[in-house]
Amino acid sequence: MKKYNFMRPLLLIVTALLVRSLVTNVCLLLGMEADPASSVGFMAMIVAAFIVFSRMNKRRRKPSDK
Repeated sequence: MKKYNFMRPLLLIVTALLVRSLVTNVCLLLGMEADPASSVGFMAMIVAAFIVFSRMNKRRRKPSDK
């Protein structure tokens, strides 16, 4: 496992969980019930994970000009 970066998957997981909890709490504060707020939080978690994953891979794929 040469050159494996442990921070990338950890950053992805932490970001997804933080977004889920933040969106769920905001929905609850705005008056949503718990079940729909949890569903919205889960959808936001999936979207955030895709965005973070695509940004991390976009940086990795860029050719370096030397």
